[in-house]
Amino acid sequence: MANGGIFRRKSVAQIQSEHEHGELKRTLGALNLTLLGIGCIIGTGIFVLTGRAAADFAGPGIMISFIITGTLCAFVALCYAELASVLPVSGSAYSYSYASMGEVVAWVMGLLLILEYGLAGSTVAVGWSGYLVSLLKDFNIIIPPELTAAPGVAVKDAAGNVIATGMMNLPAMVALLAVTALLVRGVTESTTVNNVIVFIKVGVVVAFIGIGAFYVNPDLWTPLIPPQDPPPPPGTATDVFSQIWSALVGIVTGEESRFGVSGVIHAAAVIFFAYLGFEAVSTAGAESRNPARDMPIGILASLAICTVLYILTSAVLVGIVPYQSLDNPAPIALAVNEIGLGWFALLVKIGALAGLSSVMLVLLYGQTRIFYTMSRDGLLPGVLSKVHPKFQTPWVNTLLVGLLACFAAGFMSLDALADLSNVGALTAFGVVCATVIYLRFTSPDLKRPFRVPLYPVVPILGVLMCGLLLLSLLTRSDHTRTFFLGYLAIGMVVYFVYSMRSSKLGKGILVTGHEAQPMELPHKDD
Repeated sequence: MANGGIFRRKSVAQIQSEHEHGELKRTLGALNLTLLGIGCIIGTGIFVLTGRAAADFAGPGIMISFIITGTLCAFVALCYAELASVLPVSGSAYSYSYASMGEVVAWVMGLLLILEYGLAGSTVAVGWSGYLVSLLKDFNIIIPPELTAAPGVAVKDAAGNVIATGMMNLPAMVALLAVTALLVRGVTESTTVNNVIVFIKVGVVVAFIGIGAFYVNPDLWTPLIPPQDPPPPPGTATDVFSQIWSALVGIVTGEESRFGVSGVIHAAAVIFFAYLGFEAVSTAGAESRNPARDMPIGILASLAICTVLYILTSAVLVGIVPYQSLDNPAPIALAVNEIGLGWFALLVKIGALAGLSSVMLVLLYGQTRIFYTMSRDGLLPGVLSKVHPKFQTPWVNTLLVGLLACFAAGFMSLDALADLSNVGALTAFGVVCATVIYLRFTSPDLKRPFRVPLYPVVPILGVLMCGLLLLSLLTRSDHTRTFFLGYLAIGMVVYFVYSMRSSKLGKGILVTGHEAQPMELPHKDD
């Protein structure tokens, strides 16, 4: 194969040139990027998945799980901030990989980001559907339960009794179609709507923390980490370090257990979904007015704000409702009902619907921009980078992403969607941290407006923590592991059959915003 084969790389200068000639409108500043991140971060993780993680794995230790995941995301966010300041492009980690480790790694990263964004949007839609069903029920409007869950998924009433088996999740599909239509309309209109919704849902979360704090029963916080189930063998050391070591060994070997230290770590992997939004900021590089300054601000500010809100919200949640009762699609509404504030429960459901709507918006937005970039590079069909003459958005691929997300939301369960999204995200984040290390070695003189502090400790810890949480997910679920490995295998077949041969880099074509131009091929050692 010519031009470096499957490991051919774009130069940093080439990627920056593509950014300068891009067609997408540059309308986003630091505030918009921060709100974009918050709009994605605060959503299904806090409104839906927190209850499941506490009830099934961590108990009150869910607070520690949020700290673990927030710490990991801080490491990853610092790595993203450095890469985003160097490579301000649409496509995020995909483009970073193309510039550092080569085309085949970039292709794999693109596959991972499809899992992260495409299925994450579907996951959020399923959570949105649950809150809508609960809200409509308050007004005596009943959607047939068979139309509110994926095929084979049990639909339960408030008491936990199974009342039906799902056929399709119709509300989730309708929600994604509406979001798709908005994204086709344009990013300026989309971010305006998102900014309004962000203020609404942050207000709801802050109000829940402020009001709920007066109803917290500290007794429900003990034991902070419930005993492991099943218990460890007799004679096993019980000091903290021994428990952590046993938990790590159990994760690697796939040992099934609930609660204890291993449960807290697995809960951190489950709720990892809650933090995906900060990475979505990096997909907007091509539409940022001053990406070198604004993108690090947007990434780090959105993550810091949401981490604090998450820890406080989870503390109030498990302090109001016994953790055993939190396996509910609307745990925060359940907590408000527990303290008897019916009016506030209604407000929480409305706020959750608004919040989840903005998350769907940002996730699908991110996925369309990744497809746009991969298409411009020739790795996907050119029609996916076709920009609408009036709206200046990649409308064909937006419609495709929306339809695929609708199908997944309608016919896959919440647990399956969330786990697969987390697997894709954790793998992608680990590669991003490794990319920072790679570029520091191979391009030490590269201009870096933002540099990762405490290098190389931060990116190394990011890689190790991503690997740990990834193992926790893959070793506990045969279905998740099988789907993930099969998905990657099919993706590699597509690369060797189509993408490798259609690559514009392989053909010596420079991508610009208006036309493909011949370019000077880089040397193999560039």
